[in-house]
Amino acid sequence: MAISRGSDGPAGSAPVLSRHALRPVAETPAELEVEVSPPPRPSPSLAAPGTSSSQVAADPGTFWNLPNTITALRAAVVPVLLLYPLVPGETGSTVMAWIFIVAAVSDLVDGWLARRGKQVTHIGVLLDPLADKLLVSTALIVLLAMGRMPEWWATAAVVTIVGRELAVTGLRGIASAGGQIVGASSLGKLKTVTQNIAVGALLFHYETLDLPAHTVGMVFLFIATALTIASGYRYFADYFRGLARDAAR
Repeated sequence: MAISRGSDGPAGSAPVLSRHALRPVAETPAELEVEVSPPPRPSPSLAAPGTSSSQVAADPGTFWNLPNTITALRAAVVPVLLLYPLVPGETGSTVMAWIFIVAAVSDLVDGWLARRGKQVTHIGVLLDPLADKLLVSTALIVLLAMGRMPEWWATAAVVTIVGRELAVTGLRGIASAGGQIVGASSLGKLKTVTQNIAVGALLFHYETLDLPAHTVGMVFLFIATALTIASGYRYFADYFRGLARDAAR
């Protein structure tokens, strides 16, 4: 609506409304429809509030997955080996030897399953080497207590093997706390193989498959002891060499 002044009126006369200046008010347009998209869903790979990315990436681990169950069963063989002195005959020796062999082979199986199925957990990484060390150490101590090995040097061999396992386990803990990783070396893996062959043959004790099991076991125990010393030295040398490199930087 426009306001105009009359042409004949005196100056300063009041303004009048011009009828012709009236215009119809345009209808208010309908509200525009605005499509509001829902907020994006969080990606499954993103951490929830209050959690770090490492907590999401690393599976805290359901303990009772298949690899960890196999590891637990291997550890359960340890108390079974303590019953060996109660069944020292040929049949009992054969049964104990096969139980040990199956447990030793399961170490390869659970590791393969954990890597293949992406089921590596923190508790599994801890228990796997612990179960291996307990299995071998228990078998050697029981054999020594039963007199299945000559005391004059077997005692030194058992002390060397068990002591080395404890020392390397402690070294790995110290290295991990300092940000270093002490992985398994090829020499250490060879030591494990010869060690398991020695223990298995000594558990058979009696002639097996037309082979003198006891003699075969003693030979491999000697080899395993030598590899135990060499691989233990290698682990410690690599660790201190890494410390020297870090200090030189």
